[in-house]
Amino acid sequence: MKLLNYVNGQWREGTGPGETLIDPVTGEELAKISSQGIDIETALVFARTRGGPSLRQFTYAQRAEMLGKIADALAANHDEYFRISLLNLGANQADASFDVDGAIYTMKYYAKIGRALAEGKMLKEGAPIPLSKTNAFAGQHFLMPAKGAAVFINAFNFPAWGLCEKAAPALLSGVPVVVKPASPTAWLTHRMVEDVVKAGILPEGAISIVCGSARDLLGHVREEDIVSFTGSADTAARIRSHVNVLRRSVRVNIEADSINSAILGADCSPGTDLFDLLTKEVVREMTLKAGQKCTTIRRVMVPRQHLKAFGDAVAARLASMKVGNPRNSEAKVGPVVNKGQQSSCFEGLAKLKEECEVLFGGDKDFQPLDADPQKSAFVQPALLSCKNGLDAKYVHDLEVFGPVATLVPYEGLGDLIAITRRGLGSLVASVFSDDASFIRETILGIGDLHGRILAINSAVGAQHTGHGNVVPSCLHGGPGRAGGGEELAGLRALLLYHRRFAVQGPVDCVTDLTGLCADTASLYS
Repeated sequence: MKLLNYVNGQWREGTGPGETLIDPVTGEELAKISSQGIDIETALVFARTRGGPSLRQFTYAQRAEMLGKIADALAANHDEYFRISLLNLGANQADASFDVDGAIYTMKYYAKIGRALAEGKMLKEGAPIPLSKTNAFAGQHFLMPAKGAAVFINAFNFPAWGLCEKAAPALLSGVPVVVKPASPTAWLTHRMVEDVVKAGILPEGAISIVCGSARDLLGHVREEDIVSFTGSADTAARIRSHVNVLRRSVRVNIEADSINSAILGADCSPGTDLFDLLTKEVVREMTLKAGQKCTTIRRVMVPRQHLKAFGDAVAARLASMKVGNPRNSEAKVGPVVNKGQQSSCFEGLAKLKEECEVLFGGDKDFQPLDADPQKSAFVQPALLSCKNGLDAKYVHDLEVFGPVATLVPYEGLGDLIAITRRGLGSLVASVFSDDASFIRETILGIGDLHGRILAINSAVGAQHTGHGNVVPSCLHGGPGRAGGGEELAGLRALLLYHRRFAVQGPVDCVTDLTGLCADTASLYS
């Protein structure tokens, strides 16, 4: 099977041998992809000149209805997406649900909030600004949908959610999307785009997909385009420094490596509810999608006096979870995406072991359940304990993108804040404590280097959304090492796909333009 590219309103087959998609459990070849022979420059021009104008003739509310129909079309093919997830990602039901159901929910969420923007075609920011004594001359800030294309270079771990969490606010804004999914798991993204195209919901040119190498994609982006990338910091640096991106000042949104943390307060001694709650959360984060989430807990900051007890508790839970073929109902932890990622995990683990003690797992020769270790890409969950949190290097600098977490002891609040900040910018940190002062001071100490902080006390222990669960109503992104980008956060996500400008002129002119705007009162609420 060869997956086609959808550009210029047509399905086109790439030339050459292409790349092969593999079942990470059996090693079986599933499909081939290739972008060779595809005119990417023409595809971008088509999106800008056909897709964009067609989308922008509609209001926000009308585009919101399109998103609702897309969500319905995707929901109708839910079972097929789970099947592809099993084959191409080795995903069990929980893994597939996190990606696929999360994608559909995000699309529905933006359909809902988009309806609140009613019949507007622009957004108004703030109130008019008087610029003359008589108020006859005034200023007003507006947000206009960008007239370029939204170019998505996505990661392998969330082929469904990664598509929808970017496409929903872009399409709602009236900006056409060109998707370049990560090659190893492109099948699921391809099938979802195919279903949307077949449903005939969007105008021609509003959505395109290029499977395979990005080739010269960045060489053809322009000033009015937006590039949104999710992946490694090394690739992010190459995108940012691309000569065409720099010369044209193309807007770039990045989500990169993130050494996320979970923090146990000193008040949470063994046997308390919060001690047990964080134990479960760490294990869930390590094992869901085999730890292949950008928000997964990588470091667990534990008061030194609780370190051994916490390590024993996590190790005991991990020992009860079988790793192997997700087709076997006994298996609770699936594979990483492919042999290359498996090797990367083993290499990272070897470096972590230089400054850490292994508390559980990490055996590269372990036998997965109902799978051939020579053909499959399993990584045994590994729990490590850092010897010295402040002096460690790899613990704070190296993200092992798999089922791996490291316990880091701390002595007090100052020590905790210094150690946590060694991550140099993260997507999320969690703080588990019933000490309100401890939570407050921790947030004040680390908030500027995190995109999101989850604060958990006993009152919300059974109700919180989870450390690694990204919700469309709250910010997703992070500073520094995490890429410096921002996504989601409700209507704020639309700002990425709009251009802010000010109009200075007669009040009548400002009022006339304001009449074209959606009500943005909820945008900053």
